[in-house]
Order: sequence, then C-alpha cells, then structure tokens
Amino acid sequence: MSMFCYQCQEAAKGIGCTIKGVCGKDDAVSNLQDLLVFVTKGVSILADIGYKNKVRIEKADTYVFEALFTTITNANFDNKAIIDKIKEGFAVRELVKAELQVKGVGVPQDLHSSTRWMGTEDEFDAKALKVGIMMTANEDIRSLRELLVYGLKGMAAYAEHAANLGFNNEEVFKFMHRGLAATTEELSADELVALVLECGKFGVDVMALLDNANTKTYGNPEITEVNLGVRNKPGILISGHDLKDMEALLKQTEGTGVDVYTHSEMLPAHYYPAFKKYEHFVGNYGNAWWQQKEEFTSFNGPILFTTNCIVPPSKSASYIDRIYTTGSSGLTGAIHIEANENGEKDFSALIKHAKTCEAPIEIETGKIVGGFAHNQVLALADKVVDAVKTGAIKKFFVMAGCDGRMKGRDYYTDFAQELPDDTVILTAGCAKYRYNKLELGDIGGIPRVLDAGQCNDSYSLAVIALKLKEVFELNDINDLPIVYNIAWYEQKAVIVLLALLYLGVKDIHLGPTLPAFLSPNVANVLVENFGISGIGTVEEDLEKHLDKQIA
Repeated sequence: MSMFCYQCQEAAKGIGCTIKGVCGKDDAVSNLQDLLVFVTKGVSILADIGYKNKVRIEKADTYVFEALFTTITNANFDNKAIIDKIKEGFAVRELVKAELQVKGVGVPQDLHSSTRWMGTEDEFDAKALKVGIMMTANEDIRSLRELLVYGLKGMAAYAEHAANLGFNNEEVFKFMHRGLAATTEELSADELVALVLECGKFGVDVMALLDNANTKTYGNPEITEVNLGVRNKPGILISGHDLKDMEALLKQTEGTGVDVYTHSEMLPAHYYPAFKKYEHFVGNYGNAWWQQKEEFTSFNGPILFTTNCIVPPSKSASYIDRIYTTGSSGLTGAIHIEANENGEKDFSALIKHAKTCEAPIEIETGKIVGGFAHNQVLALADKVVDAVKTGAIKKFFVMAGCDGRMKGRDYYTDFAQELPDDTVILTAGCAKYRYNKLELGDIGGIPRVLDAGQCNDSYSLAVIALKLKEVFELNDINDLPIVYNIAWYEQKAVIVLLALLYLGVKDIHLGPTLPAFLSPNVANVLVENFGISGIGTVEEDLEKHLDKQIA
C-alpha cells in the first residue's frame, strides 16, 4: 500500500483507500497528513503536561485545532501547506518545552517519539509510512484510537470557527490534548471506549460554544426564504462553514458591483440577521459539495473555499483558475488568502477577479426556506406541541448529517418522499440537499422540512429534542416520537454522532454505510449499548419507524 485512509464514508470497497483517496487526495497528501497528525500528537502530549500543571500555552491550543482541521476529508490538498504545518508543529513543540521549563515543569525524557522527532523535509515521506493508521497492530485498539482521533478532528473544526469569532473553551482544548495524547499510550479497549464517550461530552460543549459564538455575533437565525436564481452582475461563490469569512467578504464587496452567492454548507448564512442588510447578498447557487464540478463551471465567477468540501478539479477544468482558499483549506494551484496578524483577510484580489467575469448562468429558480435553529423553533413551541397533541404531527425524523456521491444516498430522497404527511423532518448539514427542494408541504403552517443550518447546527436539533422532552414531561429522550436516520460522510459527523450518544440518544440509524474504521467488536459495542444500526430499504425502515409514538 502506498497509503491507507478510511476516515470518510467513501473508503474504497468499504475498507480503505490504498492507492488514491476517493476524495481526490493522492498518496503524498495522505501520508503527509498522517505525519501531521503524528507531530500534532507530540504537541498535545506536551500541552497536556502543561494543563496538568496549570500551565496553558495558547499557541499549542491554536496549533492543534488548526492542524487537525487541515486533515479533515476534503479540506486541504496542498502538499506545501501541509509540510509548512508540520514544520510549524516542530516549532510549537519547542515553544511548549521552553515555556514549561520557565514555569518549572519538568518534561520526562521518555515521552512518545512524536514529542522529539524532527526530520528534514527529505525524510517526511519515509517517516509518514511508519506512523500511519496501520502501525497499530490490534484491530480493536486501532479502531478505537481512530474513532477518538476522528471525533477530535470534528471537534477541532468547530473550535476553530468559534475561536475565529473570539470564543474559546479551555476545557475543550484540555480534552483535545488529553485525547490525542491517549492515542499514543498503551490503553485498554475499555479505557479507550470511555474516552470516546467522553469525547461526545466535549462535542456537545464545543457545538454549544460555536452556537453561542455565531448567535452572539450575528443574531439568532430566522425563518428565511432564500433565492435560488441569479442576477446579471458578476458574482463570487462562497463555500464552506466559516461565518467570519462570510462577513468579511460581504463587507469588502459592498458597493463594488459584485454579488455574493452561497454554495453548499454556506447556505445557512442567509438565516442570520446580520447578513440580511447586504443587498448584494443574492442567494444560494447549486446544491451539495459533490456537485461542484458542474456548478462551478456554470457559475463563471471566482469561488472561495473557507473550509473543507473541496473536490479537486481536473487539470482541464474551466474553473481551476477561479478557485481561492483560506483558513485550513488548501488546493495546489489555488490562490490562498492568509489572515494578517490581526486575523483580518484581504479579499481584494478575489473581488478584482470577479469584476472580469461574466454573471452566473442560472441553473434553477425559486426559493427554499430555512432558519429553524433552536431559538426559532422554540419560539414556535406552542404551535409544535399543539400539533403533536392533536395528532397533526405524529413523528419527527432527524435526517441531519452529510451528503456525498454514493448512489445509495438516493435512499434519503426516497425516504423523505415516502414519509406520511403527518411527519416532520428536522435537518442540518448538507444532507438536506437530498430533500430540501422537494414539495413536501406543511402542517398547519409548520414546514415539513425544518432546516437548522450547517452540520455544527445539529446542536440545535439536540436542544429542540431536550425541550420537547421537558414539555411532555418525559423521563427519557428516547420516549419522544423522534427517529434518528442520519447520513454521515466525514469527521464532523463523527463528533455529532458521539455528542448524540453522550446525550443518551439510542437506536440511531446511520448510513448509507457504517464506518469502515469500526472493527466488528467496536461496532458490536455501539450496537449493544446504543442500538446503532445501518439503514435498510426505504420500505423496511418506514415500517420499523412509523410505530413509535410518545411513550
């Protein structure tokens, strides 16, 4: 094998990618990412020692969430950027050691090699092959270590977005370091299971942190009709998840004659009150991330990736010279926009480029409705509760998560279409693109698809469920008429899953396939303790789910 990666749902043959990633990364990128995780573990081991001695080194916290975010599926395909991050890790390790010494904290000499190794760039490839996933021989220990690492990667993404807005949680950082450090230790399967479940607790905390950051900065999402058509002005298409980048782009394009459109996971930016004042914030263009090759061609203007969800274009693609990246995203050949020392970004080159482009080609018209985050739904609580009590709403289906290319994901469209008219879909993440443009109607004015926002806004769905549990005076969240039929793709979905498990949610259906990184024994633990299962046919699953009422 020239590489091995099985962190996403599209792992080749349901086992793992060994030659080239289905995501598009080659073996060089994959192996460098493995090495980056290795070096990051070294930083966390040292930072963990610091935290245990009441010494916090903020640079270590920042480095770890940035480095882990860089390795998330579809985030960064730029060898140079990953190499630079590895070298930065060397420097951060030495900074932490020096700071600990100044504070009188001793650093043991027999720590894991990730705290010491500092090879030259010529040695990176060879070292990467010695520190990858398969270096853990025991299948179950390997599975649990990787499940923990992938949960931490998802946590890192949300921590970075919150930090960009000035919101931090030291307890989250402390756990991230402790969790990464633990993957280098000889822990038992039971000890690792406990850490994985604890990761879910901090998953809830980091999603609450980001929810607070977003809403305190931009207001609570509101019910919003989002335009799907285009205007006759040049435009910029912004993808990803980072709302601070969204704000900066809107401010800098105001009055320039350039329109701004969202793509994929940036759609929920339209729901925030702070962004509604921008007249040139036109609407959403296209669908989920995996359809970008066709949609970017017809958009005509430049595309800004703020986070993951990049599909590397072919060398002959007409839009390859229109791609810009920022933050933890990267693509060889794309122009990367760095923040200055104050965290500010200059998008003038992007705007100048847009002015030379034709207006987008219209690919659809109409509107879609969203903005049903927890604050908005709780404002409608009386209406929702009455609908449940009268039988107008019989059941809620949480169909949050990710979308992807696999043909089997048609299941989610078919499932949504076959649901009875007295059911409501609660969604968040790009999974919604499988059904958010269907004509599913409403129940007494309540739309049958309630979109809470991005994948991190799955937190809203948990808040809504806990509120309904309180209103109906139930002892167990699982007594609610709520079914969890979740699609997953990458590591942010992993932390959402672990968060739901921490909250006590059971009988989650996960698809379109179960994760390749779950060994049979680890999968059995999840099945036996939490009732997790895969999906079946639409008919089978509907029959299974539709008999659940309030207990």
